[in-house]
Amino acid sequence: MKKLIKLSQKKRFEGISSIRYDCAELSAPLVHIPSSDDVILETISGENWVILMEKVKHANGRYYNFQLNVSGKILDFQMCYTNGHPIVCLHNRDNESVFPSIHNYILDLFGTSMQYNWYEEDLKRYFIPKLQNVSFCIDMHLAQDFTDMENLETFFSTSPVFKWIRLNAALTSQPFSPESKFYQAESIIINQSQHSFPAILRHFEGRQATIECSEWETSEDLIGFVNRWKSGAAFQKLEYLKFKLLKGPLRKNQILNEIGAQYIDRAKKPPTHSLPKVYDFDYIPTEPNTDPIISRAYVVRQSDSYVASILIEEKTISFGVWNKTEEEFLKLMN
Repeated sequence: MKKLIKLSQKKRFEGISSIRYDCAELSAPLVHIPSSDDVILETISGENWVILMEKVKHANGRYYNFQLNVSGKILDFQMCYTNGHPIVCLHNRDNESVFPSIHNYILDLFGTSMQYNWYEEDLKRYFIPKLQNVSFCIDMHLAQDFTDMENLETFFSTSPVFKWIRLNAALTSQPFSPESKFYQAESIIINQSQHSFPAILRHFEGRQATIECSEWETSEDLIGFVNRWKSGAAFQKLEYLKFKLLKGPLRKNQILNEIGAQYIDRAKKPPTHSLPKVYDFDYIPTEPNTDPIISRAYVVRQSDSYVASILIEEKTISFGVWNKTEEEFLKLMN
């Protein structure tokens, strides 16, 4: 049956780039299978959604209309007659075994080359399961009166390293530990009151970071960030960083002077730095790449001579690492 499905749905399968387990605003986790071309309309209308968890008890005392064998586990199903969603009915005690069963079935159908993302918003409602070939993403908001840093640190320490984190953070009295797995996320988008929480410019270990900061006193952390990258002491996986100051300008000349920036000849056109985003929140990405960086200013890493372009505008600094040595980078302008 699976072979027949794959053959008959080959065109649709080719338009599917990722599968998302969505534990966001709705009352139950969902499997979302976004697609392109003619399947987009079906995605919008909800026909590509599967509700993973719902408890609806029938008059006969049962929680299901029919049963199916899913990866060796018998699951109870019912149909949502409003929009045709299949619903998996379960008790809370079944969560830890049901999610792997459903994922293993989908994994067997679509294969290991598919991207599987688990998207989470509410830390109190759902657990983060351990699933094969799945990347984890989370959208968080920490209010100014947030005081539960100990449990938040425990959550990150007991979870897999996240592929993507988006955090809206007010300043709290207790920061993340420098060794926190929060800083190990591949991609981070932060809107923060002050640059010191979280301290991305000091402790980030991932690949891509976008930061919006309300208040800023000195340029020391930005200068220190670039100089630590230049020395090879930190940020070795970094590909792209964008820092936007919401209040007040950046001290462009001071920063460029203190990081020892070098410059491309004015007679030559600088290359454009842009990379595929690690993760795009939108179901159908409108902009799959990082914002382009076109700048004559650059710095060189001492350990391997790799280059990073630096663009400083009135309120924004963009930092893009090239997978090229300085010699290879300068040849791009020939």
